[in-house]
Amino acid sequence: MAPDIVTIGAATVDRQYLVSNHPEPDGGAFAHVVEETFGGVAANVATGCARLGREAGLVARLGEDDVGELVLEELRDSPLDISHVVRKPGTSTHCVILRDGGGRRSIATAGDSTKRLRLSAADLDYLAGADAVFVTAYAPDRVQRALLERAREDGFPPVTFDLSGRLAELEGRGARPASVDEWVDAASLFVVGEVAADAYLGCSGREAAVELRERGAARVASTRGEAGATLLGPASDADVPAFDVDVVDETGAGDAFVAGLLDAWMLGDRDAESAGRFAAAAAALNCTAAGARGGLATAAEVGAFLAER
Repeated sequence: MAPDIVTIGAATVDRQYLVSNHPEPDGGAFAHVVEETFGGVAANVATGCARLGREAGLVARLGEDDVGELVLEELRDSPLDISHVVRKPGTSTHCVILRDGGGRRSIATAGDSTKRLRLSAADLDYLAGADAVFVTAYAPDRVQRALLERAREDGFPPVTFDLSGRLAELEGRGARPASVDEWVDAASLFVVGEVAADAYLGCSGREAAVELRERGAARVASTRGEAGATLLGPASDADVPAFDVDVVDETGAGDAFVAGLLDAWMLGDRDAESAGRFAAAAAALNCTAAGARGGLATAAEVGAFLAER
């Protein structure tokens, strides 16, 4: 039996450097603190959903190296179903994150384990048994093609696709432009951030959400960080502001937001505005602690946060 939500993509070690400043080209910075935490968009979203009370599983590939062992040990202690996490030859995906005192960050990703992820027949059957599926654009294009083929079949669970990076950033490791184009109308929810939207569509925010709807998207979430998000759905639309909190680390905020949408909008019965506020609260709370999952909240904690506002 598959869990409620299954995510596909990376589970990583994040090496965070708290720097004096973000260096300009040919410039420098000093790291006052160096920390090692865990991340990866797919693992973050799955863990966020689990914290909100959903059964969640992960499909991922780790390398047969020390980083892979660290990630697997952390996943074994997590609430996730990791029966479809495999270890194979190669270097495990890992990230170097530069974070300043205001919580802003820059991320560089390395390692080939996620680039070499493929979906087996057993993986696809596992996904078919879930209530919802999430895939990030960072999953390789062969994964995207296999999932696109199944997503169009009657009875396959709704798929949320997150265009989580610029197309140029995805080249050689993630979804190709043609696959992204197909996800616009194949996904039940298409999520896009400000930077990725501008690179893909030449616009962002509400304008990008409207453009995606006109191209056939059933539901759209167009996020703009501190400026909030626009949600367009089959029954209702909403422009949702971000909540003002004392930001420690922005890393993983978008993933917490997506987890909130999966819980409240894709599997829950909330309208766009209510689901958007729930997701925005989950994202805000995650920013109040260090690490991609440092502040992931329970449904009760999100509810208490909203009740105060």
